[in-house]
Amino acid sequence: MSSPALNPELLKTVVLLLAAVVAVPLFRRIGLGAVLGYLAGGVVVGPHGVGFFEHPETILHVAELGVVMFLFIIGLEMQPSRLWRARRQIFGLGLAQVVVAGAALTVAGVLNFQLPWLVAFVVAMGFVLTSTAIVMQLLEERGEVSSPAGQRIVSILLFEDLAIVPLLAIVAFLAPVPEGAGEASSRWVTMGVALVSVVGLVAVSRWLLNPMFRVLARHGAREVMTAAALLVVLGAALAMQWGGLSMAMGAFAAGVMLSESSFRHQLEADVEPFRGLLLGLFFMGVGMSLDLPLVWANATTLLLGVLSFMLLKGAAIYAVARLARSAHHDALARAGLMAQGGEFAFVLYAAAAQAGILSAPLNATLTAAIILSMALTPLVMLVLKHFLQTSEAVDLQGIDEAKDLSGTVLVIGFGRFAQIVSQPLLARGVTVSIIEKDTEMIRAAARFGFRVFYGDGTRLDVLHASGAEHARAVLVCTDDREATTHIVTLLKHHFPLVKVLARAYDRQHAVSLVKQGVDFQLRETVESALAFGGEALQALGVDADEVQATVERVRELDRQRMQAEILGSVSADTTRNFMHTHRWQPTPLTPPKMTPNNGPVVPPIPQETPP
Repeated sequence: MSSPALNPELLKTVVLLLAAVVAVPLFRRIGLGAVLGYLAGGVVVGPHGVGFFEHPETILHVAELGVVMFLFIIGLEMQPSRLWRARRQIFGLGLAQVVVAGAALTVAGVLNFQLPWLVAFVVAMGFVLTSTAIVMQLLEERGEVSSPAGQRIVSILLFEDLAIVPLLAIVAFLAPVPEGAGEASSRWVTMGVALVSVVGLVAVSRWLLNPMFRVLARHGAREVMTAAALLVVLGAALAMQWGGLSMAMGAFAAGVMLSESSFRHQLEADVEPFRGLLLGLFFMGVGMSLDLPLVWANATTLLLGVLSFMLLKGAAIYAVARLARSAHHDALARAGLMAQGGEFAFVLYAAAAQAGILSAPLNATLTAAIILSMALTPLVMLVLKHFLQTSEAVDLQGIDEAKDLSGTVLVIGFGRFAQIVSQPLLARGVTVSIIEKDTEMIRAAARFGFRVFYGDGTRLDVLHASGAEHARAVLVCTDDREATTHIVTLLKHHFPLVKVLARAYDRQHAVSLVKQGVDFQLRETVESALAFGGEALQALGVDADEVQATVERVRELDRQRMQAEILGSVSADTTRNFMHTHRWQPTPLTPPKMTPNNGPVVPPIPQETPP
């Protein structure tokens, strides 16, 4: 009896999954990262490897949805208020980096490779467009997406993604047109369609999607919510593509519009599995597209060209970062992380080839160069990581690093605040793991019998090593506002089931922490200040019960004001409704208690009524 024929499409799917399952853990094990593992797996199964796939472009067409969904999730993390605060970085730092790096690479293309100015400009601008997928993947693996340095990189990436639109317009404008009649009007029509698609997407995202998700949440099944999430991502991508813009930009814009929605975390959870699989498929498709015969035939020239362009672009990025007053460590890390070309270069080069600006062989060579630069990035970061660690070595003599910790509670930061916080826990016999990055603080704590481990809580790998995923609660007691926000973001994103309690710097910081989903927050001075004010009243002779009632009233007003600020329903005028000020009328808080001789025990304390 003959065996049934194998389904070729099913066989290809199994081969893809096998390549990913084998390559990615192997490359992670040796420290090269998941991206290089996907690229290597794609090379092996591609047309120039074992040959399971002859047409990698068909894989890339589907896998582009991974980049689309990735940018949608990034958009969900970028609230409009945060984007507005980052406008100088997006349109200042981003523009400066694109202009400086583009000019340097254009000059290098003309002088070193004898390219015509127009060709050199197109080649340079394609290489300037950094790979958003690779950089974001590496940032996510290192847990640095929400850090200040990570946010600057995200801002630059966003500007570079936006820059593909005018670059494609420039290529179309410079393309030789056999028939000039009507060309100007057709360009105006294209610009109008793009503008309409953007405005329509913003309008739908702002006024239609939230009501739709509320209806589905009440009446829809769980799988319908997932289908709705995919509909939003793919619909936004399709709308932007129809308007002549990139699908990734549409997904990002939809994510930003929904970032303030109460359904943000639900959407992220629904899209995440598809994003991970399709993004891995995208990297494998890029690996399949690598023309190995072309690489071998021009190996020396291609490698030298790629390395020289990466070094030159990295130097330009470093210079711009230092001029923007970034630290040497951050500037060097940014240069290494963003020195490669990106996936939008494929789009730009293909458009230039169709327009007759680039020849077919040059287009193939440039595509190979971009892929090679993407493949080299994890290696560059691996070398740079050791270099930076060596240059910034910390004296850990007599100090244990956080590794395989398993406390019921993890305390991050061990300053004066955390030292007091830990006392009730230790008094009840709770097992507490403590990490701190100030070595002097660790040594001082050891003299009092505390065992504190060295670890930077802003790093995802340190949180894993500190047992954050197994802890019942994590107490973020750091005294740095940005560090606390970053740690909370990492914890809520990667360990959503763990309770997170955080020390807030001030009221605005507390509101932002609540919006991030923190389980409990406390401003570092509020309770001590209330206790201090209560003691001041007692020193004035106010009855203890009245002191307690007064302090509780102030605490309740503060709680109401916090709730109003979280809901966004408070302004400078309405804020005064939640505060006692110096503008008061002499009305007592409570009727004064009278003594037998009809005299008050203490002078009545006037209640400060709001104006």
